Amino acid sequence: MAADDEKYMTLAIAEAKKAEAIGEVPIGAVIVKDGEVIARSSNRRETLQEPTAHAELMAIEEASRRLGTWRLSGCTLYVTLEPCPMCAGAIVLSRIGRLVYGAPDPKAGCAGTLMNLVQDDRFNHRADVAAGVLEEKCGVLLTNFFRKLRDNKKMGG
Repeated sequence: MAADDEKYMTLAIAEAKKAEAIGEVPIGAVIVKDGEVIARSSNRRETLQEPTAHAELMAIEEASRRLGTWRLSGCTLYVTLEPCPMCAGAIVLSRIGRLVYGAPDPKAGCAGTLMNLVQDDRFNHRADVAAGVLEEKCGVLLTNFFRKLRDNKKMGG
């Protein structure tokens, strides 16, 4: 784990809380290059009614616009939940150098849980991975969100 991993994961958690505040699944992402935050985003699937509006993809798009290139080598992506297959693919294709995630995703995690797309040596790029950074804080956000959702459904809401 790098010295600033918890600091940047805390920023990703803040993005996740923004998503939760508007009824989105609380997942947040931050991209850092040379010690500077160049992109931040959160889940927006429900808001945009867009299946690809995951926090990671939206942050990757913002970082690419800001840097003027699709090649994000030298960047670190911090995300509160382990990336799904789509986001793991985008990490490989955008050449992100390092992925740091909080909570593992037993249903869709593709950075080591179900499979490891971001480090598969059959691809022409692999990202370094640091897993479990502030894992408990990231996991509690998701657990509490889905618990409230289930409770609301039980109460007819």
